[in-house]
Amino acid sequence: MDTDTKREAHHGVAPMRGLAHVAGATDTPLIEETIPQVLARTAAAWPEREAAIFAGEGIRWTWREFAGRVDRLAGGLLQLGLGHGDRLGIWAPNRSEWLLAQFATARIGVILVNINPAYRLHELEFALKKTGCRALVLAECFKSSDYVGMINRLIPELARSRPGQLECLKLPDLRDIVTLGEVSHPGCHRFADLEAMGETVSAQELDAITGTLDANEPINIQFTSGTTGAPKGATLTHRNIVNNAHFVTLAMRASEADRVCIPVPFYHCFGMVMGTLGCVTKGAAIVVPGEGFDPAATLACVAAERCTALYGVPTMFVAMLEHPDFASHDLSSLRTGIMAGAPCPIEVMKQVQSKMHMSEVTIAYGMTETSPVSFQSGTDTPLEKRVSSVGRIQPHLEVKIVREDGSIANVGEQGQLLTRGYSVMCGYWGEPERTAEAVNEEGWMHTGDLARIDAEGYCNITGRVKDMILRGGENIYPREIEEFLYTHPDVSQVQVFGIPDHRYGEIVAAWIVPRAGSTPTEESVKAFCRDQIAHFKVPAVIRFKDELPMTVTGKPQKFVMRDAMIEELQLAVEETA
Repeated sequence: MDTDTKREAHHGVAPMRGLAHVAGATDTPLIEETIPQVLARTAAAWPEREAAIFAGEGIRWTWREFAGRVDRLAGGLLQLGLGHGDRLGIWAPNRSEWLLAQFATARIGVILVNINPAYRLHELEFALKKTGCRALVLAECFKSSDYVGMINRLIPELARSRPGQLECLKLPDLRDIVTLGEVSHPGCHRFADLEAMGETVSAQELDAITGTLDANEPINIQFTSGTTGAPKGATLTHRNIVNNAHFVTLAMRASEADRVCIPVPFYHCFGMVMGTLGCVTKGAAIVVPGEGFDPAATLACVAAERCTALYGVPTMFVAMLEHPDFASHDLSSLRTGIMAGAPCPIEVMKQVQSKMHMSEVTIAYGMTETSPVSFQSGTDTPLEKRVSSVGRIQPHLEVKIVREDGSIANVGEQGQLLTRGYSVMCGYWGEPERTAEAVNEEGWMHTGDLARIDAEGYCNITGRVKDMILRGGENIYPREIEEFLYTHPDVSQVQVFGIPDHRYGEIVAAWIVPRAGSTPTEESVKAFCRDQIAHFKVPAVIRFKDELPMTVTGKPQKFVMRDAMIEELQLAVEETA
């Protein structure tokens, strides 16, 4: 058997009978342990190795210290009356307390509800009410957010309450508010006091509770940042996220010798599954540069802590590469990492590999509902495949590309990507009908992404089903135009989307971030397109922007761009049933 054939057999990625249907390898078994069991195993194996470093807080914990802090907090949560199946929300940036809460809740079977630090009152109220949160942990402030001020506006009863005795008409399930920081706030517990309360709870008591947990039970709820309607609470089990964390870091060849820099947000799968939990599955050190992403702080942290891996979305890597002090940082310790969330331009990948020494950087693709990763490149994937694909199927998963009629597409044919396997969520919290729309009776998760799979099993994400532009009967896929526009020498970033048009139904619009020092015009970009792509694909409307609206995980918000253009051009939008 030649090398390529061996590699395909190991990854289990040979498409089935020429169809775009692939299954991952099964030679490495799934982990059938709960999150606290995985942490206990790692802490026992490497008790004195560094487990977590929070550069901005001056914190360093060994695995023994980290596990001890987790147990103290878990004990404190028990003292509040929280137990198996209760929900605890956390509304804070990347702080050490977030990490402790992640593992302390899992220790006693409390379901952690991740709340985006950018949420405001309406969104916060929705998340707490939807999940019936019994407790909320929140930071005092972050960037422009005054969390304590906002929680008091949302819950005016808090100021008159005793800690632990909150009675709120809007949120009847909510009893306990826990604040980070040294200051005591009316009606709230301090996080440090909660930890102190846990000192009277023995490890044996906690072990007894952990022993009753089932790996197939829900342990985490993450709200998807949907483009329309209310967010949905994707509900994930221990088994979902432990195994995804394990296989994602396995693809990076991570071990206890690695030090992983995590500037991506904890409240999202990238930070808390691929990041913190991934490190726990391998004994690798968790290195956190600060509460939020800052290119200078991240570069300094990588250099000072001799990190071997770095996570980020492409725009984060661009911000670091373009930072004026980039050259002053020694990044030679870097080897690998993960770039995910959006397509990576080839020039950025080349610079990440050469200037940042990340020769083994991997590309990953997934969605919150699949815990999150279903495709990932390897440390030895050729450069061209790293930028033109999202890698190959992860172990123990199965994917297929389907046509509009539900039939399986051929290799190389575009269709919707469906995923099945251990990683698929157990559902949207409290929404069985929306769950049934997303996951069919056979367990296939409809991703909503358009994709192609080639003969080697590499997947190329080509767009969103809902992003397709229908112009005068022509189906137009924005990703194809974006890839072409990235070849323009003056284009740094670009997003293409459809806007309403009375004649054609929809026409093509593009928002472009020019490269530094360049001044492209609408006409020059259109001229670049002519005779290169079909006339109906040439953007009819082009706007130049300093930045593009993105989620914190680097996904472009085309609906924001579309709404802005509709407002600017005063376009009429037909309502569809």
